[in-house]
Amino acid sequence: MAHTSSDAYVLGVGLTKFLKPRRTREYPELGYEACVKALTDAQVTYDEVQTGIGCYAYGDTTSTQRVLYQLGMTGIPIYNVNNACATGSTGLHLARRMVKGGLADCVLVVGFEQMRPGSIKSVWDDRPSPLGPSTTMMEDTYGKHDSPRNAQYFGNAGQEYIERYGAKAEDFAEIARISHEHSQRNPYAQFQTEYSLDEILKSTPVYGPLTKLQCSPTSDGAGAAVIVSQRFLDARPHLKANAILMAGQALLTDGPEVYSKSAIDLVGFHMSRQAAAEALKEAGAKIEDIKVCEVHDCFSTNELLLLDALGFAQPGKAHEMVRRGDITYGGRGPIVNPSGGLISKGHPLGATGLAQCAELTWQLRGWANNRLVQNTGVALQHNLGLGGAVVVTIYKRADGKTNRQLTDEEVKKASSIGYNPAVEARYITPEDGERVRSKTKRHDYPLEDTVTKLRARI
Repeated sequence: MAHTSSDAYVLGVGLTKFLKPRRTREYPELGYEACVKALTDAQVTYDEVQTGIGCYAYGDTTSTQRVLYQLGMTGIPIYNVNNACATGSTGLHLARRMVKGGLADCVLVVGFEQMRPGSIKSVWDDRPSPLGPSTTMMEDTYGKHDSPRNAQYFGNAGQEYIERYGAKAEDFAEIARISHEHSQRNPYAQFQTEYSLDEILKSTPVYGPLTKLQCSPTSDGAGAAVIVSQRFLDARPHLKANAILMAGQALLTDGPEVYSKSAIDLVGFHMSRQAAAEALKEAGAKIEDIKVCEVHDCFSTNELLLLDALGFAQPGKAHEMVRRGDITYGGRGPIVNPSGGLISKGHPLGATGLAQCAELTWQLRGWANNRLVQNTGVALQHNLGLGGAVVVTIYKRADGKTNRQLTDEEVKKASSIGYNPAVEARYITPEDGERVRSKTKRHDYPLEDTVTKLRARI
């Protein structure tokens, strides 16, 4: 077991396709698939995993054990994490701290969600809501409305940006148009349809400037990542080429500004700004170094606010970036949400942070060859939860170089997964699972149902 402080690396990632929440696939199967893919990508078995961390916002207490017992029952500590929409990145933060603190050399993080159709509602209607004071302040300031509560939070913030800085409803719609356009090249995205600006503006009104095509959907899905120490990597030099350094990271919660009566402050603008500054400082990077990022666009209005909060735009000028086309291919950069973001990729809460991590890992390796942001050596991930928590992570290639586009053939040679997972979303086979499951401490009982389902899908 490790004892000295260490750098932390993403060594393997895995994703399932994100789906409409119709119970077509249940969380034990989704979580298992993501874990098998991540372990295969990292070229490790479950016997080498020293700690398991599971991330989900909707589900019973030991759901992570239900997922990981399928891989083995090795007795390791398993944590169940819930931190609103920042749940997945909170799991990554916990894993990185363990590795950096010398408490573990190999941590498996899995994020999964099986959601109910329709807008997010609390399951716990018999007790005070964590967002009670925020919602009261919002309703005191902006009145009570029937539309989904989260859309009100971010719709009000967008409206305030319009009034304060001169943005227009079209600017938010343009962000959604870009997200949907990007999603066509992400095989894991729930939606992969391109829309015109007009179609987005004319889709069903939701609240304020927001229409339906500017809101992230509820989704089912899973993602996983294997986080390892420098020592773990040094003992396996053949794996270094695929390792991505978690160079800087900050998890922050709200300051008192959240109750300033500004709708922008109410959705975590200040903690996002501070987290970005702290993560960049730790990584020894500047915001200008970031050519690609995955940010928390639960609504198009929030992506615009984040261009400002994270420091990509001058204060109050984020809409000008959008109008210039900076945030998509061919623009001055950074390319925002090459995955399609939450708006198109989907938003299974616990899996979102892991999906962002997977996308940026594939970008930095050069594997995302149908959507690559070239000559990139540094990437930023931002994941936000109301109530509140924000995680900003800065990733760098372990070799200090910039990425170059690899062909699918080159990826096949460089990976142990047998195809290019960045551009192809495949199911796993029961045999894939056998290769990474514990060799010594396993029981087939927790897995039987999942194997039957996997066989039926192939």
